[in-house]
Amino acid sequence: MDSALSSPTRLWSAAEVSTHPCPVPAAAGVYGWHFDEAPAPGLVAGRLLYVGIAPRHMSNRPSTQTLRKRVRYHFRGNAAGSTLRLTLGCLLGLELRRVGSGGRMTFGRAGEASLTEWMAEHAQVCWLEHEEPWTMESDLIARLDVPLNLDQNRHNGFHATLSKIRSDARARARELPITA
Repeated sequence: MDSALSSPTRLWSAAEVSTHPCPVPAAAGVYGWHFDEAPAPGLVAGRLLYVGIAPRHMSNRPSTQTLRKRVRYHFRGNAAGSTLRLTLGCLLGLELRRVGSGGRMTFGRAGEASLTEWMAEHAQVCWLEHEEPWTMESDLIARLDVPLNLDQNRHNGFHATLSKIRSDARARARELPITA
C-alpha cells in the first residue's frame, strides 16, 4: 500500500483530472501528492510530500466526500477548504487574507489563481480506493515521510518549520483588513 502512494506506477496532472469523464473514482480512498518542483527549500522534488483521505470519518453524519471531489478541490479550490492549498500557498509566499465575514482565510482571487497555476505545472496525484480510509491515515503518516502533513506528523523533521510558517501567515492575515 505504501509503495502505491510513494512510488506509483502512474501520476495524474490537473489537466488530466479535469477531463470528462474524470479518471479519479467517485469512491472513498487515500491520495498522495507528488511535486516536480519543491514548494520550499529543504523539501525534495519528485517525491511524495502529502497524503490525504476522502472521506473523513464522520460519527454524526455521513460524508459526501469522494476521492474525485477532494482531488479536484485541491487542484482548483481555495485554502479555506484545502489544508494542502493552505500549506502550499504559505510555503510559496502567497499572502493569506481573511475573506467574506472574516472567519475564512484564503489567498484571495489572484493568489488562489496563482496557486492553481503553480499546482497545474508542478503537482501530480495518485490514489487508492479504500472503503474506510480513516482507518489507515495515521499508519500512513507514521510510516511515510510526508513533510506537508501536519496532523499526526509531529515526528517529521519539517513539522516545526511548516507549523511556524502557517501560524505566521495566519497572524499576518488577522492584522490585515478583510477582503471580498
